[in-house]
Amino acid sequence: MTLKTFPGGDLRGCIGYPEPVFPLAESILRAAQGACHDPRFPALRAEELDQVVVEVSVLTPPEELVVARRQEMPEAVVIGRDGLIVERGAYRGLLLPQVPVEWEWDSTTFLEQACMKAGLTPDMWLDRRTRVLTFQAEIFHEESPYGQIVRERTQ
Repeated sequence: MTLKTFPGGDLRGCIGYPEPVFPLAESILRAAQGACHDPRFPALRAEELDQVVVEVSVLTPPEELVVARRQEMPEAVVIGRDGLIVERGAYRGLLLPQVPVEWEWDSTTFLEQACMKAGLTPDMWLDRRTRVLTFQAEIFHEESPYGQIVRERTQ
C-alpha cells in the first residue's frame, strides 16, 4: 500500500507484505493501517485524506535473479516490469516496479537503490552472498482522492 500526496505525488507512506502471509483482503487492510503509520512520516491524520491518493500493488511471487556473472544483472532487470528485493543476512529492501520509472533510474541505479533500501552499500548486488529477487505487480491507484481507480500491470 502506497500513499502519495495529491496533487504533488510525494510519498506519504508505504507498507506492505511481499509474501502471501495473509489472505489478500487482510493484507490490504494491514498494509493500509501500516501505511498510515509509516515510521518515516508523521501518522496520517483524518483531515489529510482529501489530499492523499492510494495505490495498491499486488505482487507476483518473487523469483531469484539468476545470471552467469553478477555484472550481467542490470541487463536482466527490465525497468517498468520488474520490482526488486535485495537480501543479505538480516538486511532486506524492496522497491516496487513503478519506483525506477518515477525516478527515471536505469537498471544499475535501481539495483543500487534497492541495496541502499536494504541498508547495504550500493554495490552489494555484485556480491554473490547478496540475494537479488525480481517480481512483477498489478497496480491499482486512484486518479485523485476518492476518485476513479486505474488498473495497470507491469508484466
